Amino acid sequence: QVHLVESGGGLVQAGGSLRLSCAASGGTDRRYHMAWFRQAPGKEREFAAGITWLGGSTYYADSVKGRFTISTDNAKNTLFLQMNRLKPEDTAVYYCAASRSIMVHTTAGMYDYWGQGTQVTVSS
Repeated sequence: QVHLVESGGGLVQAGGSLRLSCAASGGTDRRYHMAWFRQAPGKEREFAAGITWLGGSTYYADSVKGRFTISTDNAKNTLFLQMNRLKPEDTAVYYCAASRSIMVHTTAGMYDYWGQGTQVTVSS
């Protein structure tokens, strides 16, 4: 069982930056691919960014490419999402997720473990 806890959300003005963290515990005897999803009010949960366990490959939704960076600190079992040049449409609850699959997926249903989410609000 993997336990994920996000932190780092908050209120920021458009054009600003935030760094989200996701601390993982349990289940560290195997490898998981990780991802950040987000869910805005009234919308479905959507993929934002994903990374392979060793960090060799990263994947981004077109809407965040060039502005967000996903990374890991495997020694500390922590996942990060650096978000720059934030826009009001980035406002959402951000979730980190872990997958036992052999590849990074963009579909929420392919992830086995989820954090509780952290709110990001970008004001215009």
